[in-house]
Formats: sequence, C-alpha cells, structure tokens
Amino acid sequence: MAVGEAFLSAFLQVLFDRLASRDFIDLLRYRKFDDLLEKLKITLLTVTALLNDAEEKQFHSPAVEKWLHMAKDALYDAEDILDELATETLRCKLEADSKAGPNQVWNWNLISTPCNTPSSRGIESKLKKVIDKLELIVNYKDVLGLKDNIGGCSSGLKQRLPTTSLVDETCVYGRGHDKDLIIEMLLRDAPSNKIGVVPIVGMAGIGKTTLAQIVYNDDRVKNHFHLIIWVCVSDQFDVVEVTKTILRSITLKDTDLNDLILLQVCLKENLVGKRFLLVLDDVWNKRNNDCDLLWSPLKTGAKGSKILVTTRNRDVASSMGTVPAHHLRCLSFEDCWLLFKSQAFENRNIDVYPNLEAIGSKVVEKCEGLPLAAKRLGILLRSRQEEDEWKDILNRKIWDLPDDESDVLQSLRLSYHHLPAHLKQCFAYCSIFPMDYEFDKETLVLLWMAEGFVQQPKGKKRLEEVGGEYFLELVSRSFFQESINYRSRYVMHGLIRDLSHFVSGEFCFRLGDKLKDGNQNRIFEKARHSSLL
Repeated sequence: MAVGEAFLSAFLQVLFDRLASRDFIDLLRYRKFDDLLEKLKITLLTVTALLNDAEEKQFHSPAVEKWLHMAKDALYDAEDILDELATETLRCKLEADSKAGPNQVWNWNLISTPCNTPSSRGIESKLKKVIDKLELIVNYKDVLGLKDNIGGCSSGLKQRLPTTSLVDETCVYGRGHDKDLIIEMLLRDAPSNKIGVVPIVGMAGIGKTTLAQIVYNDDRVKNHFHLIIWVCVSDQFDVVEVTKTILRSITLKDTDLNDLILLQVCLKENLVGKRFLLVLDDVWNKRNNDCDLLWSPLKTGAKGSKILVTTRNRDVASSMGTVPAHHLRCLSFEDCWLLFKSQAFENRNIDVYPNLEAIGSKVVEKCEGLPLAAKRLGILLRSRQEEDEWKDILNRKIWDLPDDESDVLQSLRLSYHHLPAHLKQCFAYCSIFPMDYEFDKETLVLLWMAEGFVQQPKGKKRLEEVGGEYFLELVSRSFFQESINYRSRYVMHGLIRDLSHFVSGEFCFRLGDKLKDGNQNRIFEKARHSSLL
C-alpha cells in the first residue's frame, strides 16, 4: 500500500471486496438492488479519492476533522447495510431451501423478491439514504479545499526543514552515556575493510538527531576521522541528491552534475584513502538498490570508515546496521525537568515563580521523558508568566496547541502518515485501552481479528500469523515499546496514545475515561469500538 494511505482505505477495500465477491454476487442474483449498489460503489470511489488529503488536513482544520468523522460514520452505515442485505438474502435462500424437497433441485425463483417484503423495502430505503449522505459529504470538498488524491501523497503535511550538524550542547541533558557508547562503537577498529554501520533507533521526538549531533561534534570523533559528513535523508531517499550533498560537504562547493555515474566517480576520487564518518539522519527506507548504489563509492574510503544512521524503524536499522542498533530510551524525569526548565525559565529566576514551577513539573510528567515535547512546551511557556496560561497548556492535548508552535505533533503525525492503511486502523483501535495499559501481543491480535482488521492471508499462512506481523510492524515503527515490568508485554507512550485518540475520534471510546471526565450522560451514537477496563 502507498505511503500515507488514509485510515479508511483498508476499511473501504473490505467494502469493495464485499461488493465484488462471488458469494455476495450470487446471493444477490435476481435482486433489484443492482443500480443502487453500483451507485454506492461509484460514490465510495469518489470519497476514497479525498481521504488522503482530508486525513492530513484534519490535524490543523476542525472543519476537515468534522468532515472526516461524517465520512467515517456514513461508511460504517454502508457496511451495516451491506451486512443487513446479505443476511436478508441468505434468509430468503434458506427459506427457499426449506420449501424445496430433499430430492428437488434448488430454484432461485422460490425466493421471495426482496422488494415484496417489509425488511427488503427498509434496506432499499437505508441504501438510498446512505448514498445521499455520502454524496452530500463529497459536495463539501470544494468548500474545505480537499483535493482528489489517489496516489497517497498529501498536501496536508508541512514541508520539514532538513536537520544540520549544529547543536547547542548546553540544552542537551541525560545523553552522556548514550554518547559515549556510540563514540566507542565508531572508534572501534573494524575487523575487516567493510564499512561499519551503527544505527540509532527510537520513536519520534526522542532525540536521535540530537544524539547524532553531539557525537558528530565531539573532539574524539573529529580527531579520529579525516572527513565527517552530515546528510539529512528524510522520507524520500534520492541517491543522486544524497551523493551531491556528500560531495558538497567534502568540497564545500556546489556541483552542476546530475549524472549519477559522474557523481559517483567524483565522490570516489574524494574519498580514496580517507577514513570518514558519514551521518545519515532520519532514514525511512530499508536498504535497497538505491542504498547499494550509494555504498559503492563509499567502499573506497580507508579502513575504519563508519556510517551513523538514525531511524524510527527497527527494520530499517536491522537492514542497514553491521552492529546491533542502539535503542534510545526516554529521559528520566530529572533530565526532562532540566531540559524543560532551561527553556521555560530562560533568563528568569525560577525561585520567583514557585506556582509556575509546580505546574511546570506536571507538564514535564505529561511529556513522559520525550525530549522534543519537553523542549517545545518549555519554549511555548517561556513568554507566558500568568499561572492560568500555564494551566491552560497543561490541560491541553498535544493537537490542541497552535500548529505553528507544535513540531511535536508534526513529528508524531509523520510517523502516523507513513503507516500503511491496515496498520492505521489497528493503531486507532488501541485508543480504547487505558493509560499505561500493558498489551499482550496474542490477545490484541485476536481482538483485531474479531474486528475484521486482519487481511485474509495468501497461501498457507494463518490469520494469527498475519496479525502477529501487524503487531511487530507497529513495534518496529516505535508505536509500541517493550514493558520494563514484563518482557513479554508492550506499552504505548502517552503522546502516541493521545495520537491514537485523535485519529480514532468519536468512533472509539473507553467508558472509564468518559466517566472520569464527567460525561457519563453523553450518548455515543457513533461509537463502533469501546472498552471498560
């Protein structure tokens, strides 16, 4: 599936598969719903084309978020009607079977025409109603500025600036041990002439780039390598652009070359006999042909040359690394507080604001050791001196912060954006579990299977195995982390859980949360998944 496919794409695929399945078509043979079902199919295709754009724009547009919830509600209604239609037709078939004798050939004409039964007339009315609702939803696309987008690439994601090697180390806390471990691996003698690749892996905002920056700028590293090079790869690995960036870093000159062969020859000439460190920051793609093309000229470097890779994905780290990946953990509360304090109370005496210090401590707890969150919230509160303003930020969800002030949300959104559609719905479903819930892989997979989230496997693979692969993929992409209490259990970071709440909207809820919030009288008409844990 394409990168950035909408949450509902997998759900829609199930509807399309249902409409096209031989069993469904056979059941509806001689029925009078053909025109309506064809109209439903066309309307669903129209909605599908808008979903990718809407899913990204919902994060900064309440109107688009509302539109997306309306679309989800209508699509769930369509699924219910198809279920009802199949059930009614199957009931008629069974009635015909009972009327036919044991020695008679089954006859479709024995089935009563659905339009002659009250239940069938009700289904026809519901089908027309849901089609009208979907068409009305589609008509709002121009008002909301939604674009047809089948390819999976959305305009809703803000263009990110590339990272650089520069870092203010006075604002880095709690990474001394990690830094020493990485440097030790980089300076270690290689057992062969093969280039050593050291991966750093961790969830969005945990400080992978910052760790790479402080390693890059360490004197031990500068003295050991003849060349040190920084490249921000990001989510689109372009071997030509990466090669050009490496050349610019070495020669400090721009190049007009665009031919990969000439670029590689030039790079090879500049690397021969030199021990280099190449940092590839923010890598999203597993090692592939493009990576191998890049590797070719790099092999001419001197023995002991190293590549440092940062990535959110364990599978990427495994495919590229020549040593086990360094898994970056969240900061301790103490280090997270120091980072937050350095930003929020910059040029201010913290002792003068005892009330703000107490609120700030709760803000840091909310960050759960994520450095990016602590830093950005600290910067956000730096210009605010009133206690009510700090309480307001404390009580807000991460997506309720001003869009231009929250690159935490932008970073988390990017991880979600890169999930395939079938994993998006599995992730959103996890919002029904309470904070700090410890997930059991087998139990969660069975729940996904029961909800119909796990696609039918090809070949001899069991459905449970496919669901297990889904779970491990979410672990690999840092949506789940191993529990420190039970090695066989997994937890979800609080901000990742908040993200799951946002993308699931009003279709998933946990009754305990609603009761705690004082909303016990609210009717959850649109809820499709719930829990009481």
